[in-house]
Amino acid sequence: MENKTYKKISNWYRKFQISKSPQMNLVWGFFLYTLIGFILLSIPLFHKTDISFLDNLFISTSAISTTGLVTISVFDSYNFFGQFVIMALIQIGGIGYMTLTTYYLIFTTKKITHWHSKLIGTEFTLPNTIQIKDFIKSVIVFTLIMETIGAILFYFAFTNSGMGSSKAIWFSIFHSISSFCTAGFGLFKDGFESYQDNTFINTIISVLAISGSLGFIVITDLWYRIRGKSKEISFTTKIIIYGFLFLLFLGTLLIYTTESSSILGSNSSLMTSFFQAMSAMTTVGFNTIPIGELSLPILLLVTFLMYIGASPSGTAGGMKITTLTAMLSILKSRLFGQKKITFLNRLIPFERIYVATSTFMLYTSLIFLFSFLLSYFENFSFDSILFEVASALGTVGLSTGITGDLSNIGKILIIILMFIGRVGVLTFGFALLQQKENDSKNIRTDDLAV
Repeated sequence: MENKTYKKISNWYRKFQISKSPQMNLVWGFFLYTLIGFILLSIPLFHKTDISFLDNLFISTSAISTTGLVTISVFDSYNFFGQFVIMALIQIGGIGYMTLTTYYLIFTTKKITHWHSKLIGTEFTLPNTIQIKDFIKSVIVFTLIMETIGAILFYFAFTNSGMGSSKAIWFSIFHSISSFCTAGFGLFKDGFESYQDNTFINTIISVLAISGSLGFIVITDLWYRIRGKSKEISFTTKIIIYGFLFLLFLGTLLIYTTESSSILGSNSSLMTSFFQAMSAMTTVGFNTIPIGELSLPILLLVTFLMYIGASPSGTAGGMKITTLTAMLSILKSRLFGQKKITFLNRLIPFERIYVATSTFMLYTSLIFLFSFLLSYFENFSFDSILFEVASALGTVGLSTGITGDLSNIGKILIIILMFIGRVGVLTFGFALLQQKENDSKNIRTDDLAV
C-alpha cells in the first residue's frame, strides 16, 4: 500500500515538473516557502506581543525576498524562535532554495538532473563559461565562509561597543547572514544609526554586502582564473565590476558633495556617504542615517541606485548592472548609426539584448503601476511612495518611514512587489503569461515604424 502511494506521488510530481515551466516552478517554490514562513511566524509562542496575520505575511515575504521592509519591529515583536525563522527565510531567499536542493543532489549522488539544471539556469543567468556544478559549489562554500567570518567579526565589534556576550553571539550570526544575503533585516530599532561613526561595523557590513551582491558569477569566474581553468575573467564579470565601481563612486561623490553635513555627520561624512550609496546599490538596505531626512535630490539618487541594483546571480535585487549596460549599448549603437550592438569592443548577442530590453520595460512599468496604485490608496508624498516602491521591487529595504503606516491595501501591494522582485520580473512574467509558441504560418510579418 505504501509503495503504491509513493508511486502515485512520484508520478504526480514528475508530471508537475514536466507540465510546469521552470519559471512557474520557481514562483511556486518561493510562494511555498513564503507560506511556510507565514504559518510559522503566526504561531503565538514565537511572539512577544500580538501581531496581525497581515504583518506576519509581510515579514515572511520580506524575509524570503531578502528585502528588509518591516511594518513592525522584529526584535520587539518576535522572540528568539520567531527571529530564527526570519533568519532561516533570509538564508533560503538569499542563495535560492533551488541552490540548496541542487547542492544536496550533487553532494549525495554526484549528479544533477536536467530539470534542476533548467531551474538553476532560470533562477541564475549564467554565462556559457561557467558550469552549473562548479557554480553551485562556489555558492555554498563562499556563503558559509563569508557568513562565518562576518559573524566572528561582528561579535568582536558588538562586544567592544558594550554589548553582552550572549546577546552579541545571536546578533552577530543574525546580522552576518542578513548582510551577506543583502536582506536589511536588523534587530536594532534605528537600523545602524547608533553605529554611524563605528568604522569597524561599517566595514563589516560593506564587505559582506558587496561580496554577496557582486554575485556568484564573479566569485566562480575569479576562482576559475586563480585555479588556471581560464586565461582571463569573463566579459560578464568585467561589466559587473566596472559598472559597480563606477556607480558606487558616483553615488558616494554625489551624496558627499550634495547632502547636508548635519545629516551625514561632520566626523564621518565620507564614510556615511559611501555606506548609503553601497546600501542602495547592493540592496542590503541598512542605514546609518535617517532616510526620511535626506534631501529630495539625494532621495532621487538613492532611488536610482536601488532601481539599478548590482549583479545578476547574486544576493542583490534591482534591475541589474548588466541590464543597464545593455540598454546603454543599444543607445550608443543607435546614436552612432552602428548596425551591431557592442560594449568594450565586444559584441552583445541579440538574445541578451531581448532579455535586457524586456527586463527594462517590465521593471519600469511595474515601478509606474505600483507608484500609481499607492498614490491612489495612500496619503503620503509622491517622493516617499516612489522610494518605497523602488525599495520593494529592488528588494532593498530602505524606507523614508512610511512602511509601518501603510494601509492594509498598501501593505498587500508592497508584499506583491517584494515577491515579484525576488523571483525576478521576467521570471514572474513568464510564469503568468508563457504560452506555447504559435505556428509560424499563423504569424503575419509586417512593418513597424519606430
